[in-house]
Amino acid sequence: MDVLAYCLAKPGAWQDEPWEGDVVAKVGDKIFAFLGDGEAVGLKYGTRQEDDELVAIYPEDVSASHYIGRYGWNAIKVGGKVPEDELRELIDQSYDAIVAKLPKSKRP
Repeated sequence: MDVLAYCLAKPGAWQDEPWEGDVVAKVGDKIFAFLGDGEAVGLKYGTRQEDDELVAIYPEDVSASHYIGRYGWNAIKVGGKVPEDELRELIDQSYDAIVAKLPKSKRP
């Protein structure tokens, strides 16, 4: 699965590189996916309970993101045991959560 292409296909999504070598997908001026080197994608897709459930199901492929995990961001290994359809759903949830926080004038 080409995660970057999937992210950028979302309405109003665009690619940025706020730190050298760290690619992110944004909507408006907010990040909804950290893509980094392409081996994992960082997403904020639900409550801490939902996050912990996914970690319990896929302990080798899902973990709290470095530095921002305490804010609900998780790293999901691309091409690991998390099925592609579930990964797409998590990306959708992360995107939707960020769009909902944007001022109405900046929503796609």
